[in-house]
Amino acid sequence: MGRFRFFTAGESHGKGLVAMVEGMVAALPLDAEYINRELKRRQQGYGRGPRMEIEEDKVEIISGVRYGLTMGSPIALFIHNRDWQNWQETMSVTPSLKEAEPVTRPRPGHADLAGVAKYNLKDIRPVIERASARETAARVAAGAVAKRFLEEIGVVINSYTIAIGNHALEGEVVIDWQQVEDSPLRCPDTGMEKEMMAAIDQAKANGDTLGGVFVLVARGVPVGLGSHVSWDRRLDGRIAQALMSINAVKGVAFGSGFALAELRGSQAHDVIKPSVDVNQEGGKSLPWRHITNRAGGIDGGISNGEDIVARVALKPIATLAKPLPSIDLRSGEVVSAHYERSDVCIVPAAGVIGEAMLAIVLADACLEKFGGDNLKETLVNYHNYILSLAHF
Repeated sequence: MGRFRFFTAGESHGKGLVAMVEGMVAALPLDAEYINRELKRRQQGYGRGPRMEIEEDKVEIISGVRYGLTMGSPIALFIHNRDWQNWQETMSVTPSLKEAEPVTRPRPGHADLAGVAKYNLKDIRPVIERASARETAARVAAGAVAKRFLEEIGVVINSYTIAIGNHALEGEVVIDWQQVEDSPLRCPDTGMEKEMMAAIDQAKANGDTLGGVFVLVARGVPVGLGSHVSWDRRLDGRIAQALMSINAVKGVAFGSGFALAELRGSQAHDVIKPSVDVNQEGGKSLPWRHITNRAGGIDGGISNGEDIVARVALKPIATLAKPLPSIDLRSGEVVSAHYERSDVCIVPAAGVIGEAMLAIVLADACLEKFGGDNLKETLVNYHNYILSLAHF
């Protein structure tokens, strides 16, 4: 069990979402506005649906914080669903004399069919509600706590979009992070951004959806997080699991990823040289650096001092305005799949969710490495460790 962990509860159209965060040190400055900024970033992005026009996600900190500082106890976060007022009868907690019409037409590519089979349900609605990407708002709230902690040790996490459908950036990309934040697609290239937006418009006009690829970059990550000694302690494995748990994610690759399979060993690995011989920014005053970062910042399951870089691929959203063929679970007849309000493309928002999940894993790994029950204690341990590396 990790040092830092979280759980979420809530349904897409229920009263709200809850995140319970456990394991954060005491005395970390934290306020609702910091978390709300991350929630707002998740709601933005070209291709989002009308649900985001209804919701204005804001968190209420229920426990674990006093006078703006964490207390070391579990942190409970609540996000109210504004759309709940329109779903109180359909999502009633208590028995109802007038139950809503059951959903019986599963969507291909969604959890619908597997979910009703697993839980022996006659109505897909319970699966729709919990499998919905609406749950990721609670993840972003939990991830904001992790991000706030990581800032104290100089770790910064960002994301950007490199592909929407078959419109993709090629080669090396120079990143202006403010430009990425200002972009409706979180794309660092304005020319490609226009092509991507046109593709989303066309998909929407056709009643279709689009997937894509985003990149996560964690800068300032200290060497030595994770371990090679057991499979479940490997940092890349832990990160991959966290990222694969995000709705619609179908692939995760670190650094050069699948491209490494085409190279010889002499071409694939990152040459090590004394840091004075390497013209590269960042790092933690290490006496060595890697000339390249094809490994994506992780070797043998351990962070190696370079930026952690992960590419994450998302399939198109399964809810289509022009539904695919399916079957009716009651009659067995061929029908069009169920449709309800949805997005056309979620890649920019998924990048923000990816940041949250990466932050959660890195916060856990840092607390595992440096320990401490109070932020001051953790930072002392961290700085002593970094000092020891400078004299390695």
